[in-house]
Amino acid sequence: MTTVPVLKLNNGVEMPQLGFGVFQVPPPETKAAVATALKAGYRSIDTATAYGNEAAVGDALAESGIARDELFITTKLWNSDQGYDTTLRAFDASLAALGLDRLDLYLIHWPLPRRGKYFSSWKALEKLYADGLVRAIGVSNFQPSHLRRLFDEGTVIPAVNQIELHPYLVQRELRAFDAEHGIATEAWSPLAKGGDLLREPAVTQVAERLGRTPAQVVLRWHLQLGNVVIPKSVTPARVAENLDVFGFTLTDADVAALSALDRGGRTGPDPDTFDLV
Repeated sequence: MTTVPVLKLNNGVEMPQLGFGVFQVPPPETKAAVATALKAGYRSIDTATAYGNEAAVGDALAESGIARDELFITTKLWNSDQGYDTTLRAFDASLAALGLDRLDLYLIHWPLPRRGKYFSSWKALEKLYADGLVRAIGVSNFQPSHLRRLFDEGTVIPAVNQIELHPYLVQRELRAFDAEHGIATEAWSPLAKGGDLLREPAVTQVAERLGRTPAQVVLRWHLQLGNVVIPKSVTPARVAENLDVFGFTLTDADVAALSALDRGGRTGPDPDTFDLV
């Protein structure tokens, strides 16, 4: 079984650098997909209230027979639940859906800066962390301006910032800001969307030279940058393929060539303006 390296978060908790995501995996397919991932060797599973599949993830975990302390489970607070009391209730609901008595990582899914509730939500996460119900707390899609408010008014520095990140959107400045403050950067949509990235000559030429797939090359790029990465798939062969990225190394020139694909283009919403509740 593949041994996935771990990153030590800013509170000392160890998080696998490569995990399995279930974004847009329909609930009826989620249980089988997570079971496949766990059998392949994944131990970090990333879900969210908004995905509607926490219960299916929980069913797969319960039936896996894997000891709880070998797993790293992340879920996220949805936008409509922001606010101190509503965050605490949402956390309890997620925990119940997952069938767990604690989480490894709980994230605020989006900052929604115009609504001004993310800080009260963060105070609730700080309470959950202090009470030992979650091992680490963090955010998703937060920009430096949002993070600075947490630094100025909160008591806990986020352990993780999960953001859209791939060679078309390298996020150099935000990654540097996270690193400066001891925050691990986690990539969602690590292979971008639509498949164009995996057909780029800068990717395919490296893949051909190394005898790897384009997806493996891009995932390896993430790992060598120090990102946490959570690819998803419901195809068993691809689930295994995405985990098989530790037996080769990209050269510095390879990493630079993929990074040069950056065009600052998002496939998802802009965190400064996104306001969906």
